[in-house]
Amino acid sequence: MTKHTYFITGIGTEVGKTIASAIVTEALQADYWKPIQAGDLENSDSHKVKNLISNSKTTFHKNAYALHTPMSPHAAARIDGIEIEVQKIERPVTNNHLVVEGAGGVLVPINEEKTILDLVEAGDRVIVVSRHYLGSINHTLLTLEALKSRDLNCFGIIFNGEENPSSEEVILKMSGASFLGRIEPEPYFDKNVIREYAEAFQVKLK
Repeated sequence: MTKHTYFITGIGTEVGKTIASAIVTEALQADYWKPIQAGDLENSDSHKVKNLISNSKTTFHKNAYALHTPMSPHAAARIDGIEIEVQKIERPVTNNHLVVEGAGGVLVPINEEKTILDLVEAGDRVIVVSRHYLGSINHTLLTLEALKSRDLNCFGIIFNGEENPSSEEVILKMSGASFLGRIEPEPYFDKNVIREYAEAFQVKLK
């Protein structure tokens, strides 16, 4: 079976990328990699995903950069006295599917010249996580346009939170993007909840 890289990005911060990453990782029993972690290194996104999955196949690969301040990577790196160099962000070698979780949205700067979008490679299956709020239609369509401008493949959209049919309908119609599924506003997420979502998402991810 062909192995793919799934790049999980969002329309902004706090839209549910890490939960979506855990679901996709579990659904595919894929490897997981967060190239740049900024802030909360004791309870990083890698730790969170590790605590949410059940399978024994997933390998967690080390961050290329682990920064101490929860800010845009370029700013967090400056506080740490370093500059992020894109050429030093080398993808892990694996024979498994790979889930890559970005930081913030696609145009978040990682230094003065490059953004998260520069970490996406041709052939990646990019999954955009969208959450409904005032302005989210614009942010979602802008994200999809940014991907399109680089000839990058949007594999599909995951909507997170309360359903908003009119917003979802216009986003999908105007962008032509595929709908992969919805993450409901659950009271909590644990391994059992993630496993249930993973089973539901499996068909559309493969």
